[in-house]
Amino acid sequence: MIVSHNELVAAVNKAFLGMRRHCGEADVIANMVADLQMVGLNGVKHFNNASQFLSLDSDCAVSISNQSESSFDVDFHNSSIVCQLPAVLDFALEKMVESKAISITLKQCHNRWLAYSELVRLAAKGIACRARWINGSSPQSVLYVLNRGCVAPDVFFSDDLMHGQSDFHSMEIELSTEDFDIESSSQEYGIHIDSAELSRAQAVSWQEGIFVEDNEWDKLKQSAAAILVENSDRSMQGAGELT
Repeated sequence: MIVSHNELVAAVNKAFLGMRRHCGEADVIANMVADLQMVGLNGVKHFNNASQFLSLDSDCAVSISNQSESSFDVDFHNSSIVCQLPAVLDFALEKMVESKAISITLKQCHNRWLAYSELVRLAAKGIACRARWINGSSPQSVLYVLNRGCVAPDVFFSDDLMHGQSDFHSMEIELSTEDFDIESSSQEYGIHIDSAELSRAQAVSWQEGIFVEDNEWDKLKQSAAAILVENSDRSMQGAGELT
């Protein structure tokens, strides 16, 4: 299935609004999904997976602890990062006014692939980003390295979990005003997706449309339709009625 950027953003926007959540901005989340899908990293699939649990998670503010000049921890209370990550990174940028580098540990969080566009946003502002986590559904160590001004990260995978790690619900994000050394960062990772490959995929998506697996698009459309059904039922029951 080939869809336009507007179609994809509109579908995700409607699907998220239909969940009636307190936390998270639908337009921001829609672009997080679209940006990941455009480079071929399955943004729609990750959002569909998240949708199964978003209605069940805590839907509350994160908790920040262990603050220092160069680090802090964030407890997501077993919820998705899509709703709170933009605010967490804005908080980190405020702390970087007095520090050239900061390390953030996200705890009890899900859907970490969708951090992609928020890290790209920081790179465009001149902040280098390095992120690590262990993919839970298919256990792999994952690494993003996105240096200043880059439009796409280098992505690395390892089937060997790093140093015996087994926490499938955390993520380490490092931000710096200096670029990270990609070669030294990725020494323990055997699989590499070059940033140029992601950039080419993005260019093709803009020119020819965004490819989405048919079954994933159908799932997204079903989620997006939920808000229309609910609004229609409500309209039929009380159109024009004062409440």
